[in-house]
Amino acid sequence: MTKVMAQGVFDILHPGHIHYFKESKKKGDKLIVVIARDSRVKEKKSLYFDEEERRQMVEALKPVDKAILGSKGDIYSTVKEINPDVITLGYDQKHEEQKVKEMAEKATGHKVKVKRISGLKNYSSSNIRKSSQ
Repeated sequence: MTKVMAQGVFDILHPGHIHYFKESKKKGDKLIVVIARDSRVKEKKSLYFDEEERRQMVEALKPVDKAILGSKGDIYSTVKEINPDVITLGYDQKHEEQKVKEMAEKATGHKVKVKRISGLKNYSSSNIRKSSQ
């Protein structure tokens, strides 16, 4: 079974997130989504939903097999816990693919593929927030 790990804040769910989950699910058999902890989100003041509400919403989506809260410490422990074969990155996530790959392989002790998922135009939580103000 190929495990895929996706991660993000997912405060305002929109079609871009659904696209990310569907495309991530295509990369393996089981999709596990890691929800960023409130304490690790830089824009905490702008969160509409707390971490558990966001986890529940994401887990309810069809492509997602399981949603968990990320580590309060470092991402290494979460990657080690999930032990993914594939990590997907959203088009707007600032992580460098090679660095994620090296970190994941160090944490898991095996080869991990890192795939960037293309985005849908016009969908961004930041833009949605700006337009609602």
